[in-house]
Amino acid sequence: MAKDIVYFDLETQRTANDVGGWANKHKMGMSVGVTYSTALNEYRIYRESDVQDLIKQLLKADLVVGFNHISFDYEVLMAYTIMDLRDQVRSLDLMIDLETRLGHRLKLDAVATASLGGLSKTADGLDAIRWWQQGKMAEIAEYCCFDVKVTKCVHEYGVQNGHVKYLDRTQREQRVDVKW
Repeated sequence: MAKDIVYFDLETQRTANDVGGWANKHKMGMSVGVTYSTALNEYRIYRESDVQDLIKQLLKADLVVGFNHISFDYEVLMAYTIMDLRDQVRSLDLMIDLETRLGHRLKLDAVATASLGGLSKTADGLDAIRWWQQGKMAEIAEYCCFDVKVTKCVHEYGVQNGHVKYLDRTQREQRVDVKW
């Protein structure tokens, strides 16, 4: 069986301000989680009521790839499980890897825009929270699916080329070597 790389992202029901700060990510609640599995060659969309199935898929994956998913998405998910997903899931967090290489954080959009020739995010997390409040689950799922696609494309670009490009703070294109 082929190696199963699962690309992953989730959106929340509440902001950090709503739950008393960033130390309370476990109180933010998942609105929608999305995965793309290379073994299954499919996207899966999970609602909060399906969160246990999402956690099972992450635990079974050979590698979970995301962007800031270890310190954010896993923290949100750990409200739904007794397991510490940071220790139980083999993960590659592209943001953490790039931050280690560069000494500062990048946004997914800065990497995607430069590396993928203009492909970029379609909204942001605050839009997704507003959609949650309005009951617009389809919009959240579509946005989250697109973020998973962008993460997958950035990862594949880095694997194929041994580097990714990014826009620095002055919007100049830069390049950083990666070993993904």
